[in-house]
Amino acid sequence: MTTYHFVAASERFLTEEEPLEEVLKERRRHYAEEGKDIDFWLIRSPAFLNSPELSAIKRELPEPFAAVVSTDSTFITFMKLRLEYVLQGRFEAPSESIPDPLASLN
Repeated sequence: MTTYHFVAASERFLTEEEPLEEVLKERRRHYAEEGKDIDFWLIRSPAFLNSPELSAIKRELPEPFAAVVSTDSTFITFMKLRLEYVLQGRFEAPSESIPDPLASLN
């Protein structure tokens, strides 16, 4: 299993009200310069929030929602501080209640 960290908010907030695209583009550029593999993803309507262990977070989010997911906890902490009005959490997947969060991206 892999531990994933995330920030979640309304999709509109993440994609229209915040400069998320700019932040992620800069992060991709930095990773390319460092020869590092991408370890973060923007996921719209993330299925992992339907799991029982994350239901409290889902209840607080206006729908439709989206999340930035990463295996790098430091990056997600940065995103929480940068975006401010997001909820932060983590989970392990794949598990019995949480499918691979990246499966829908392929």
